[in-house]
Amino acid sequence: LQNMLDRAGKGIEGMTCVVSGSGNVALHAVEKLNHLGAKVVTLSDSDGFVHDPDGIDADKLAWIVDLKTTRRGRISEYVDEFPHAVFHPGERPWAVPCDVALPCATQNELTGDDARILVANGCIAVVEGANMPTDLDGVHVFKEARTLFAPGKAANAGGVALSGLEMSQNSTRVSWDADELQQHLADIMGGIHDRCVEYGRTESDGHVDYVRGANIAGFVKVADAMLAFGVV
Repeated sequence: LQNMLDRAGKGIEGMTCVVSGSGNVALHAVEKLNHLGAKVVTLSDSDGFVHDPDGIDADKLAWIVDLKTTRRGRISEYVDEFPHAVFHPGERPWAVPCDVALPCATQNELTGDDARILVANGCIAVVEGANMPTDLDGVHVFKEARTLFAPGKAANAGGVALSGLEMSQNSTRVSWDADELQQHLADIMGGIHDRCVEYGRTESDGHVDYVRGANIAGFVKVADAMLAFGVV
């Protein structure tokens, strides 16, 4: 997300973000967005979503982490602790006006109609944090609107990358501290972004189709590996 916005000349600080889900990916996304100076206003679970216009800051996030990981509660309980927020039962958060949307819950949770609402409300970037959370119609809507859209195969690669870093530490018998690990992860994700730009950039105006870029970059990586192993 930060790489995409930086390239587009837009800073994430002060942006309003809508996040779905309340599992590990969603909660870490909120933590990172807060660190970058953005304001996250929603989280959700299968019962519905909570909207906090004041933003889900570090203290509120810590309360949610305890709710979800220790007490195994439901996101609806958020409004009991923070009554200025509103819980929307049985709904998804995509109608809440935002600059950035991060679907981090389930497959096909963001439909074409949802995508049209996000575009109409001025959303400039969508970053997938789950396994194909945007349906095909939604992907086409974002592509046609030229929304900065990071598909999960690229944006959601951090989990696999982190596992690779853990294996690297084990095999080389080294131990990185949290800052070093974060830097290695940032370098990997930055490289993924650069390859998406390389293969997804439109020559005429420089716009990047991140879906096309991710697809071609992924194909090239697999093809290069096959060549290296002498398969072809």
